[in-house]
Amino acid sequence: MATSPSRRSTGRILLLVFGAVVTLTALAILVGGAVLLWAHESKRDDQGYYTTSPKRFASTSGSYALVSESLDLTNDASHWLFEAGRLGRIRVRVINDKPKPIFVGIARTAAVQKYLNGAPYALVTDVDYDPFRAKYKLVPGSGAPANPTSRNSWAVSASGPGRQTITWEIEGGHWSVVVMNADASPGVDAAVDVGAKISWLIWVAIGLLILGALVLVGGALMIYFGARSPPGAAAPVSMEGKLPFESAVAHAQTYPVAVEGELDLHLSRWLWLVKWFLAIPHYIVLVFLWIAFVVLTVIAFFAILFTGHYPRSIFDFNVGVLRWSWRVGFYATQALGTDRYPPFTLDAVDYPATIDVPYPERVSRGLVLVKWWLLAIPHYVILSFLVGGWSGWLWAWGWRSEWPGLLGVLVFIAGVVLLFTGRYPTDIFRLVLGINRWFFRVVAYAALMRDEYPPFKLER
Repeated sequence: MATSPSRRSTGRILLLVFGAVVTLTALAILVGGAVLLWAHESKRDDQGYYTTSPKRFASTSGSYALVSESLDLTNDASHWLFEAGRLGRIRVRVINDKPKPIFVGIARTAAVQKYLNGAPYALVTDVDYDPFRAKYKLVPGSGAPANPTSRNSWAVSASGPGRQTITWEIEGGHWSVVVMNADASPGVDAAVDVGAKISWLIWVAIGLLILGALVLVGGALMIYFGARSPPGAAAPVSMEGKLPFESAVAHAQTYPVAVEGELDLHLSRWLWLVKWFLAIPHYIVLVFLWIAFVVLTVIAFFAILFTGHYPRSIFDFNVGVLRWSWRVGFYATQALGTDRYPPFTLDAVDYPATIDVPYPERVSRGLVLVKWWLLAIPHYVILSFLVGGWSGWLWAWGWRSEWPGLLGVLVFIAGVVLLFTGRYPTDIFRLVLGINRWFFRVVAYAALMRDEYPPFKLER
């Protein structure tokens, strides 16, 4: 049984949406792998440790020790992953610029608590390095601990004047780092840095890069099969094959991006108050469609750069996203020009809001490098006022994070007038339509769909 065109269209949209999500996931994985690879190559010291800068830690005069919060690796110290040295190695260096000897050691948390039981000490609960700030919790007590060097419960320890260094092979259990005066006197003040040697980090980085590349290929294939025209599909019709009102609109344009809207004569006074809510299903779909739009535009960028042609299937999809966005905006937030609920389709349909962008047979290879950012800057500046800051680029699915711009103010005024008079001011509608027309012309230009520079005007 043959598959209906609507089902094929839905399947292609789903492929594009999921392909865009998979591609973004792949890019995130690749970035993670690249960051780890960069850290491995540039952030290790001569001995292979990733090390913090030395920072000064100090307890109150009545505290006998600085104690880190428990490092809880696992309750099962025999677990294969937490065998000594399998995860890596920790290095702690303590610098005391006073003649008094300093002590540093690592022991199981239970042993540390037993050793310091009854003695006041400072528990380091949080450390921020930029800017540096350490938070301490005073554990009260009235006694004094024994000399730390007399205990045999330390996994590793060092004591003496000047700088003392310990290295510890990470293993399962609950562990704490302790810094004290070697003679167990109160008032601890020392600079501490901590380093970690993780030999397997490079393999994680390589694994993430390989995984990201494989996922990226999968996402690219999904986008390719979603964006290409189905076998046996007819070529896009000429202007003579379009609906009569679309043909008339296109011929009336002086710029190849035709953006039009027809104001309904009988609009509900109050429906505009809830249209934004009714359009939420469209917003959800459009978020994913615009992700696909951005990914496909990047693919089109390289295709144009190397071939001088905008891939037709990608072009048709991106025009469909612009159509869908304009219909939703015209209905819900950017014009309030109709009460007809917008259809869920990328295709050109009989609806009061229309967009048509003729397919260019060739696109300039040179302009593709500069038109989407450098040449479009004057338009971006003007649109930041008309549409509302850089957040205006999120406008296409109705969301903003900044002020609404002139467009939002005009639409709100029109809604208030409609609420009290039952009439949409036609002068305001013409201005609203002109701002939207300007916006979509610049979007199409920045998305590499046309080489003709957008005019600085609201009219056709």
